[in-house]
Amino acid sequence: MPRARQPAETFPEPRIDDVNPAAAMPLGEVEVAGSHLGPNSFGPPAVLVDGTSAQVVMSRHGRLIFRVPELASTGLVEVRTPHGASNSVPLRVARELTSGLHPVTSPAVSRSGMIYATISGQRGKATPVSVVRVSPDGRGTPFVTGILNATGLAFNPDGDLFVTSRAEGTVYRVDSAGEFTVYAEGMGVATGAAFDRQGNLFVGDRSGTIFKINTERKIFVHATLEPSVSAYHLAVNRAGLLFVTGPTLSSNDNIWVIDANGDTASWYRGLGRPQGLALARDGSIYVAASLRGRRGIVRVSLQGEASLVLAGNNLVGIAFSPLGTAILTTNEAVYDVDLGDEGLNLF
Repeated sequence: MPRARQPAETFPEPRIDDVNPAAAMPLGEVEVAGSHLGPNSFGPPAVLVDGTSAQVVMSRHGRLIFRVPELASTGLVEVRTPHGASNSVPLRVARELTSGLHPVTSPAVSRSGMIYATISGQRGKATPVSVVRVSPDGRGTPFVTGILNATGLAFNPDGDLFVTSRAEGTVYRVDSAGEFTVYAEGMGVATGAAFDRQGNLFVGDRSGTIFKINTERKIFVHATLEPSVSAYHLAVNRAGLLFVTGPTLSSNDNIWVIDANGDTASWYRGLGRPQGLALARDGSIYVAASLRGRRGIVRVSLQGEASLVLAGNNLVGIAFSPLGTAILTTNEAVYDVDLGDEGLNLF
């Protein structure tokens, strides 16, 4: 009696259940969770982002990590094997607006959506242009020249731009034509800057002091912190609470919160090299940092829950635009991306 034929072995198609995070910079590493994603006798799977082939960094049955192609745009992620193609899942990819800059903290965005970023340069060395103005469609033009090592940027309630010089310890007020005047001096290594709703300016001297400059331009020591190895980064909420990051040699750094009396507390601890930060309308904080070894933009909710919302390297800052996107700075370029959240409109 002939033996019954065994059914041919079947290989299911790959399936994507989740993409984490849901946004990335070009060359950022994104993790895919699902099934049948691992390598087989034919080799590793292929990953496409908006139709562009991506490098697979790691592949297992239920987990895969890929690197976003340098020229990819926002689109769909798809995993392919010889046995078929997966379902498609969206991924938002940051769009480069302009490059050739040298930001060292967050950009500043005006009420009309114009973006301001620095060409900071090495300390003590002048650059031909100090601040660049970038339109929402990516047209960059020189705006300020002559400020040595322009670092922190902030708008006051009247819409005037202020720039710190970390080399001179000076804060400058810049008019609409890009001409600047001295606003305050003696700020040490002046890095981060932020205004509250009353027009008080906070400036971070990375050697350990947070200064407060009131509307009469009187200077006070508002708080002291552990010195930073690079810069302080500042943001203020509607209640007047000041949030500060300043990377140290630790891999478990804080977001600090400072109240109106200068009392300081840890608001969240557990970030690696936290840098520029911005506040969302719901009170959550977005910060350029590492979280559990993954670099990008981290969102920390009011409940203290942290998650990576954008994957990417070399990020130094973030600001929300009134046009609905987040503006990101690396150490040489400006990007925009939709992170699905609204920024806090302080003024």
